[in-house]
Amino acid sequence: MIRVIPLLLLLLITYSCTEVKKEDEKNAELIDLKSKLDSLRTIFHKKQDLENDQIATFLTFQNANAEQAMNFYIALFDNSNIINTKRWGKEGPGKEGTIMHATFNLNGALFMCSDSPAIHEWGFTPAVSNYVECKNEEELQRLFIKLSENGKVMMPLNNYGFSQKFGFVEDQFGVSWQLNLQ
Repeated sequence: MIRVIPLLLLLLITYSCTEVKKEDEKNAELIDLKSKLDSLRTIFHKKQDLENDQIATFLTFQNANAEQAMNFYIALFDNSNIINTKRWGKEGPGKEGTIMHATFNLNGALFMCSDSPAIHEWGFTPAVSNYVECKNEEELQRLFIKLSENGKVMMPLNNYGFSQKFGFVEDQFGVSWQLNLQ
């Protein structure tokens, strides 16, 4: 009987430890599931916000380079992603595989683009440009260098009296960007 009591105590302790471990595993699994649910809610609400926007910048490319431009832009700006892409098929009228219509987000701003099957007499103009308020000097320099690469500097980075530093560039795709640092 005396031998049985320590054995029963050992079994009781082992069972208790096993139950605590199972409870900890269940709690960890619940925490993980809650985290995943929160992430999905965030994605859903962001997508809803983007779909509810009534105004978006639309870029019409005429050199079958909409996808290249879109990927270039989302790589430059934080919190940017492609939302959806629809491509031209064999039946045309655009070149198969090029962008019929794409929607993307550049740090919260909604953009759309397409590869136009028709070549128009017009193109991008600096009269309509994307204005970026930069957070700091490093961001301003980085964006200015990347956006002007293979493009054109229309106003070099300088203090023009209305802000600390400002630059105006046309990128390699012909799209104009005003970069500002208050």
